[in-house]
Amino acid sequence: MTRIDIPRLRARVAELLATCGIPSAAIGVLHDGELAEFAVGVTNVETRAPATPDTVYQCGSMTKTWTALAFMQLVDEGKVDLDEPVRTYLPGFTVADSEAGAKVTPRQLLDHTNGIEEAYGDPGEDDDVYERMVENIADAPQVFPLGHTHGYSAALGYAILARILEVYDGKRWDDVMRDRLFDPMGLTSTSSWRERVDQTRAATGHLIRSPEEGPIVTPVDHLPRAFGPGGNITSTTRDVLTMAHVLLNEGTAPGGRRIVSAESVREMMRSRVPVPDPYMFGPQWALGLIVCDWHGETVFATDGSTIGQNARLRLLPDSNTAITMLTNGGPRESFYRQVFNEILTDLGTVTIPDLPAPDTTLELDPSRYVGAYGRPGARYEVSAEGGKLYLTLVLDPTQAQFLRKPDRIGYELLPVSETHFLMPPADSLEDTQTVALYDFTNGSARYLHTNCRVNPRWA
Repeated sequence: MTRIDIPRLRARVAELLATCGIPSAAIGVLHDGELAEFAVGVTNVETRAPATPDTVYQCGSMTKTWTALAFMQLVDEGKVDLDEPVRTYLPGFTVADSEAGAKVTPRQLLDHTNGIEEAYGDPGEDDDVYERMVENIADAPQVFPLGHTHGYSAALGYAILARILEVYDGKRWDDVMRDRLFDPMGLTSTSSWRERVDQTRAATGHLIRSPEEGPIVTPVDHLPRAFGPGGNITSTTRDVLTMAHVLLNEGTAPGGRRIVSAESVREMMRSRVPVPDPYMFGPQWALGLIVCDWHGETVFATDGSTIGQNARLRLLPDSNTAITMLTNGGPRESFYRQVFNEILTDLGTVTIPDLPAPDTTLELDPSRYVGAYGRPGARYEVSAEGGKLYLTLVLDPTQAQFLRKPDRIGYELLPVSETHFLMPPADSLEDTQTVALYDFTNGSARYLHTNCRVNPRWA
């Protein structure tokens, strides 16, 4: 670990934080069993309290990896099978599509190929929230046929897994996580429920509307309890790297205690489905993990965002390395790439590949892509002009008003292939994104996939 120049990294991170409008970052590195961690910035732009390695951040969808680990314990115990129907464990389970309701499996919830719409209504904030979510989806439609493609489930898929855990353990999911993972792993700063978070150590989330104004405190300081199994864990860099140790060391915690079997860790990593948009996060999705290809080396990832905080973790098994970064702003892809590449270069390991360059020789038929795509709360319109393709993102009016943005934001789509496109930023607060338009079964693209979310064609 002596290869990491912490003073230089601190200065570089401080410079990048200011450029990106992110108040703070806590960074941890686990390399060959040695831990290094540091923090830069402030936990709140109003109080100016300094961030430290003990600062607690919201991890967002990184939570899914913890939930997956707990579920794999059930597999180890022989209580569930990844490929048995969910209905085996939740007899009343049903959705609008009778075949999907009868056949969907835990594996398809873990790898986001179940296709069930997040139509779970308002399940409330009480201890029965996940039971209610399962009850509320009896009429939930399919976004895509079961197993047809990958489409990220922000809350529902992992809430169903949590409900199975609750049924077997006879306690609420928050207590399941404490008893199965947090206490055995010695995670003294990790919580799944905001009422248990030490607010004196908690970072405050921030949004940014303009470079001139800078970061402001988020108006939404936590996600609803419905997001719990998929997004509500809070933690520190040290605790996140304890989870990373379990994944890098065949299921054992730093003190040698076994958390899950080595076979379960291998299954989490090798059970994979293709991701339609392979460039931004990774070309495959495993069980609670993203699978990346960094110049031929397999790297595993788990990320998450809440409304004003962001978490990243990268696992490099070939070099026995894990890097995590928790921030109270963003996400900014450029910030993550620059910081991680500085660390990876110091360690002499593989670095993050750049996004592909556009292919200027491609001649596409715009009519195959033009149309409206979306789901409740998301709408994208693809149009053509002068032989070029453009995407319009339609924002919720309330969101647009708060962020001081127009409710329609236009982007040019630069083709990388017949199905993949770069989407350059519309302003300095954004980074280049990637988009997939694919499945031409009926002549036109049936789906738009970006930021891991799938959006079927509307028109």
